[in-house]
Amino acid sequence: MMPFTAALEPLRVANRMRESELYRWSTLSSDGGPVRASNGTLVEVDGALAQAGEFDAVVVCAGIDAYDRINPALAAQLRRLSRRDCLIGSVCSGSIILADAGLLEGRRCTGHWEDLETLAENYPALEVTKSIFEIDGSRFTCSGGTAPLDLMIHFISMDFGRDLAAQVADQMLHHSARQAAGPQRLDLSQRTGVRNPRLLDVISAMEANLENPLSLSELAEVAGLSLRQLERLFAAEQGSRPGRYYRQLRLQRARQLIQKTGLSMLEVAVATGFSSGTHFARSYRAAFGRSPSSER
Repeated sequence: MMPFTAALEPLRVANRMRESELYRWSTLSSDGGPVRASNGTLVEVDGALAQAGEFDAVVVCAGIDAYDRINPALAAQLRRLSRRDCLIGSVCSGSIILADAGLLEGRRCTGHWEDLETLAENYPALEVTKSIFEIDGSRFTCSGGTAPLDLMIHFISMDFGRDLAAQVADQMLHHSARQAAGPQRLDLSQRTGVRNPRLLDVISAMEANLENPLSLSELAEVAGLSLRQLERLFAAEQGSRPGRYYRQLRLQRARQLIQKTGLSMLEVAVATGFSSGTHFARSYRAAFGRSPSSER
């Protein structure tokens, strides 16, 4: 719901600031029926995608269940629309829908950070980036949350100048519009609450090496500590052992792959650094209380 409103509201505010209809929009669904957002809100629409009239841009918005919304009819409708002289883009997980329709092949694209690795895994012809938003020719993609606000402020600036874009940002209390290439996620210290620079170095190395895990000795070397000192640091700062913390990161990644890709359980195990399917399944059940196959 947030990306949906963050994409529309800047346009409404731009119209209000200029006291003129600079932008018009319609909300459409694949079948013309209302759409229930992930927060439970029922969103009424103006019609079906197949009935779309003339427009300058189409923006596909999808949420956490985007892979469940893929279907050949929707892909065909989007491909038909792409043959018009217009922009085709997406916000949040909408990039998954565009990728499935073949509309992002060979293009730079992005999406919500949670989907980026599975997007690249499922659609290897894409050039997936970690940017806030990407504009590549007649295609644009945007990450989730409030990022569509940054994208629309960029478009307003391109269409009507920086002054109006600044007025819109000010009205929306968005005092620091992010640039396209800006990072999506908070930095590691903000995400984890960790302040110790050596511990941050170790966690960063863990996150960067999920498929081929580093040994605890190698992690200790990253921090310039002995193995004993590393274990004491984790116990003091995280209340956990480094091996257990690392394994949980890998299992969280495995859960994303299971839920959002078609990889087999053995392929998921290999992609997250487990030596066998049996070891992976046992670790997964211990962490989440269910078998990995039950997540599909």
